[in-house]
Amino acid sequence: MTRSRTILFDIDNTLLYTGGAGSHAMNRAFAQLFGVDDGFRQIEFSGRTDLFILQSALEHGEIEGGPREHIDAFVSAYIRLLPESLAERDGHVMPGFPQLLDRLREAGAQIGLATGNFSEGARLKLEFYELAAHFAGGGFGEISQERSDVVAAAIREVADGTPPEDVMVVGDTPHDITAALANGAIGVGVATGNHSAGELRESGAHITFEDFSDYESAAERLLTFEPGA
Repeated sequence: MTRSRTILFDIDNTLLYTGGAGSHAMNRAFAQLFGVDDGFRQIEFSGRTDLFILQSALEHGEIEGGPREHIDAFVSAYIRLLPESLAERDGHVMPGFPQLLDRLREAGAQIGLATGNFSEGARLKLEFYELAAHFAGGGFGEISQERSDVVAAAIREVADGTPPEDVMVVGDTPHDITAALANGAIGVGVATGNHSAGELRESGAHITFEDFSDYESAAERLLTFEPGA
């Protein structure tokens, strides 16, 4: 039986691949503001929120002040530079999109975002790859350094009373999965990033996919999955 579902998607390496446009624009913005080249070179991006990434770069570069002090100036510079980086890089939409989103919405699922991206960065990426119209809201990377807080915000924004056992969080990293589990949601792993399906299962994913190229069967599985069955 098809269930009423809220399904929250990560962006980078889940919905799309930008060819590193985000990190490229972040590095340029950081250099402009703080005079530090390649300020994110040793910073982990995968599965992290942009606020966490900015905090890590500030600490590594020994920049005075925390992310809340610098976020407005940094995001402004980043957003100004990101469109050019997106146009320069060889990116693509991941297999099965946007068809999977269409199938899920046609079946009555509520579709949202649970992404580590700053909200304006998310908007620009999704607009560039013509996916923005599929999403009305979600949780974003300026909310917290903790991804579980982003997922919690996405659930409040999008779920509209859907019980946790009918909320799914779809992502390509263990951080996506553990953030879902921390909120009582279903963790759905997709191995289109740097982690295998096996690694995502080991992190606690209830369901895993190699990719969503077979979007019809993927939609059916997402809509009919029974937790604990």
